[in-house]
Amino acid sequence: MIDVNGLIFTYPGAKAPAIKDLDFSVESGEIFGFLGPNGAGKSTTQKVLTGLLRDYQGSVNVLGRDSRAWGSDLYEQVGVGFELPVHFGRLTARENLSYFASLYEGETEDLDHLLEKVELLDEADERVQQFSKGMRVRLSFARAILCRPKLLFLDEPTTGLDPLSARRIKDLILEQRDGGATVFLTTHDMTTADEICDRVAFLIDGKIALIDAPRELKVRHGERRVRVEYGVNGTLEERDFPLEGLADNAAFLAALREPSLQTVHTQETSLENIFIRVTGRELA
Repeated sequence: MIDVNGLIFTYPGAKAPAIKDLDFSVESGEIFGFLGPNGAGKSTTQKVLTGLLRDYQGSVNVLGRDSRAWGSDLYEQVGVGFELPVHFGRLTARENLSYFASLYEGETEDLDHLLEKVELLDEADERVQQFSKGMRVRLSFARAILCRPKLLFLDEPTTGLDPLSARRIKDLILEQRDGGATVFLTTHDMTTADEICDRVAFLIDGKIALIDAPRELKVRHGERRVRVEYGVNGTLEERDFPLEGLADNAAFLAALREPSLQTVHTQETSLENIFIRVTGRELA
């Protein structure tokens, strides 16, 4: 769906490239996370892939065609959800979607079905200026999938949302993937990426430091031990045991038989910890 080789982009007047010699590909039917702090080059890369920036060096193919060869017909097959929702505030949710649907030449989603999917059907005829941020983000997502896109670009889709609204958005993204779409997700939210991405790329200062599946990264960089927590005289105690030979570890088996046993879990690391370890940089 996406194939990038040697991509370099420099903004006019800038002393250094915003993105530097990027190489990556995105397979059909996967959620690909582009992760990094603000200013890493995530949005710039997305703008190149969606045809908004064309004066680049290197090779960029989207949906089997050179990025520069696409015209407006690209947007018949691609959906884009921006970090900051932009709508016509004096129009209703239905009127907003109806207007954007009129811009497509091909078939679009049924508006009521789409509004129901993003849990806005009951508010379909209310002016968007009265919506909460979570409602506006969901409406923006609905607009992004109006054309039933093969390829969906999302920029920080859960930033600033309460946990319930963020969960709704993540479920909608997974639903798009399960329906056959490919999703390119730019974010600095490592928790969201860990939950829904099939693969992630770590981007720092315009360069990719690492690409792999979240689970593989956590297994590779995690500690091969198990932590057991149990109560002793009213306080919480913990003990760590190596995974090697765990089934025959008498102390571990004894800990499992403790009446006050509370938790047993492996010592997986987080994507954020891996990012810091690999790049030497904090997320901000």
